[in-house]
Order: sequence, then structure tokens, then C-alpha cells
Amino acid sequence: MKNRLCLLLLSAFAIAALPGHVRADATTPPEWAGIVNIEVSVLFPDYREPWNAGQPSGGSGTGFLIGKNRFLTNAHVVSNATRILIRTTDDPKPHPAKIVHIAHDCDLAIIEAENPETFAKMTTLDFGSIPRLNTEVIAIGYPIGGDRMSVTRGVVSRIDFRPYSHTSVDSHLCVQVDAAINPGNSGGPVMQDGKVVGVAFQGFSGRVAQNVGYMIPVPVIKRFLTDIEDGRYDHYVDLAVSDFPVENPAQRQALGLQDDGVGVMIGDVEPAGTVGELLKPGDVILAIDGNPVLNNGLVRIEGDLVNMNEIVERKFAGDTIQLSYLRGGKKEDASLKLKRFSPYVRLGSQYNQRPRYLVYAGLVFQPLDRNLVDAHQIRDATVNYVFERYLTDKLYVERPEPVVLTSILPDQVNTWLTPYAQSLVDEINGVTIKTLDDVKTALAKNDKPFIEIRLHEKNRPLILKRDLADAAHPRIMQTYNIQEDSYLGQE
Repeated sequence: MKNRLCLLLLSAFAIAALPGHVRADATTPPEWAGIVNIEVSVLFPDYREPWNAGQPSGGSGTGFLIGKNRFLTNAHVVSNATRILIRTTDDPKPHPAKIVHIAHDCDLAIIEAENPETFAKMTTLDFGSIPRLNTEVIAIGYPIGGDRMSVTRGVVSRIDFRPYSHTSVDSHLCVQVDAAINPGNSGGPVMQDGKVVGVAFQGFSGRVAQNVGYMIPVPVIKRFLTDIEDGRYDHYVDLAVSDFPVENPAQRQALGLQDDGVGVMIGDVEPAGTVGELLKPGDVILAIDGNPVLNNGLVRIEGDLVNMNEIVERKFAGDTIQLSYLRGGKKEDASLKLKRFSPYVRLGSQYNQRPRYLVYAGLVFQPLDRNLVDAHQIRDATVNYVFERYLTDKLYVERPEPVVLTSILPDQVNTWLTPYAQSLVDEINGVTIKTLDDVKTALAKNDKPFIEIRLHEKNRPLILKRDLADAAHPRIMQTYNIQEDSYLGQE
């Protein structure tokens, strides 16, 4: 759960119990046989002691057949999974399954049964389109507390561009349904007129709103399925700009804009983004791919007004967009290749990866990201500032991977260093630390009898005597039962 967004993921949660709630039985359509219950064993990585395996847990969700032995579900249902089992209403026998593709940025995944014969004769579900406002949809899945399929009803109440809480940093097209959130069928199909129009995945929690659930709509689903056609997922691309409306008549005149409601001003530009070398703050975007951009940042697609980023959302890495913009009263046109803006990933929750770290003489070094901040509950003002301003102050340019001295395993060799835990590392042995790999390089320098570690905005360096630290290192590893002194990532 991400309190900042007040959104609750629905793994083990369902769009549930409206007055029209019914339980499926033997008279349900045959294609619903392809809707399966997903049971998952997971292993949550340990970012406090990253050399440990982690904390085992479990959960459940729903998936549905979309192709030969291909089941669609939410990424958050199967994230960090060590074992996946799928079952159907008519066959209680568990069938082992595995992840084929997973997209954390849009919270979707494809899994397949290890033995496909069981599901060979099942009918796949077909996709529809974005449902219209004030039309009824049904959500189908397996709520916790029962082994039978459950069907609930709701009305489409909003279609909007909203945050996806799985990562907490990604936003995409989203459809709101006036349904309550109860434990159950995350990843299950939301259907209208016999076709899938979305995947249930999150809702508001607590007192923020009542009877509000969300589904991932068909354009997002189809983009994911198209992306993986080549056998890999390439992630979303992004303009990586911020914007604000140009509604003041005097401001429009000063910018040289016509009185037609077209044009949104650029507030900030990320240098590593798609338009980083083209646009500047103060430029005005007029159109994307020939679609006029209104002064509130909306464009009209297929008759609906949506966020201008929706045009980019439906494209892929390497695709081209045509951009019309105004600078200094002069209209300019440009053709750009879209690319992923990766620095923002560090600010979101990450999954299906082993924590990276390096331990030397009891000093534990780890790269700064959301998982680390949440696990260590870091209170150091400097570290929190770097994390919170990583994008807005363009800190990723100088520090692609900020490194934190997260903890110090007490030993006589590192006496008096404990107060400096949870500090940002600037330099080791004269080497500027921009990534975790730099720590390994710097510690390998053996040209001086001392190891000098400089921390950001700390007045004194940390000093270790090289021969004593080298001698203490294996002793500390044994004392704290650490099998590997580093994991820097896959080669």
C-alpha cells in the first residue's frame, strides 16, 4: 500500500460485493473456464541484510486465458514469486506455472502452466474496447475465503490518467468503477458484452473514498501484449517533461499564441529524456503527431479528451513522434525517437531482483532507491534530500546511482564509526563514488596504508587502517554469517 497515493493494490483484494454480487455456478459461460485462481509463494528481498535470502510469504489472485497456455494477470500478483500454482473451479488440482513476461510499470504479467495439456481445450477470452461512462461492467475472480468463482457488478464512473500503485511512480490510462474493495480477485477480467474491457488491479483504501475500484483498460493491455511479441519487454517510453496550462489571455498574447485554446507550456525538461536535447522550459507544445494539444495538456483521441502523454504511451522504444512547438513566438517542428527515461525507476518500488550490496570490514554499502529507503527507514536529511530531489534537481546526472553507507557491523576495527551509518558516500581513496561499482574499484586501490572514506556534508573522513581492515574482513564475515561479501548485479 502506498499511503502517498492512498491506493491499495488488489493482490488478495477484489472488486467486490455490490448489491448485484453473484457467485458463478455450472451455468456460467464456457469461456469463463479459462479464468483461473493463482496461488503464489513469494520471497521478499531483505534490504536491511541483503546477503540473506529474504522473508517468505504468500498470496493469491486471478488470471485468465488469452492465448495458447497464456494467462494474463497483474504483475503485483506474481512479483517476487518462488512458486506459482493455478487452479480452475472445475479442477481443484494445482498446476505449477511460471512467469513468461512481467511489466511492473503497467502492472501486467503473462504466466503459463508448466504442463499446458490441462488448458489446451479451454476457450480464450476476447478483448473489447474502453467502456463508455455510466455503462455496467462485471468483474470476475476468486475472492479470498472461497474456492468458487465470484462475479460482481459496477458502473464505469471515470476514465482518467492515474498513478499505478505497484511501482508508485508510473501513471497510465485507468478506468474507475464504483465498486468497493474487498480481499479477492486482483488480475481478474472486467467484462462487458462478453468481452474483456479491463483487468482489476487497485482501489482506494481507508476513508479516502468509498466504492471506488480501478481496472487497467484495453489500450494499456494491448500495448503490453504488442511489446512482448519479440520475446522481451522494453518498458514504456516518456517525454520526461512537466507542463502547466496557459490559460491567462495576457500570457497567451505575450507568447504569441492564438486565442484557440491550443498550447501547453513546458515547466521542466529532463536532460536524459526523449526531448532533453530539444525542448527548453518556457517552450509551448502545440501538437503531437498532428493532434492539437489543448492549454490544459489534453488531446482528443478517438473522440475522448485524454492526457497528451497517452499518445506517447501507445508507442514503443525507437518509434518516432512528430512534435510542433513554439519558442520565442516562432513555430518549430521536430521528429524524435522515443526512449525510456530510466532515472525515475529508482524512485519507485522494484521487484524480482536481488538487492545489490558490498560489505568491507563491517561497512555495508548499498545503492539508494525506494526499496532501500523503506527498508532502513532512513532519517539522514542529506540522503532523504538526494532521494526526494533526485529528478527535480537533476542529481542523477552527477550521481547515476547514489551510494549509501547503510549500516556498520560492529567490530573492533570499525570502532566509533557507527554514528555515520545511513550517510551518503562521496569519495573513497580519492575515487568519486557515482555507482556501487565505484566502491569496489576504490577499495581495491592498495597504494596507501589507510582507507579514507568521505561522506557527503560530513566534516570528517572515516579512516581505516588497511592491514587491520583486511585482516578483520573475514572475521566479520564469519561472525555475521555472510557468505558473499558483495553482489553487484548480474554480469
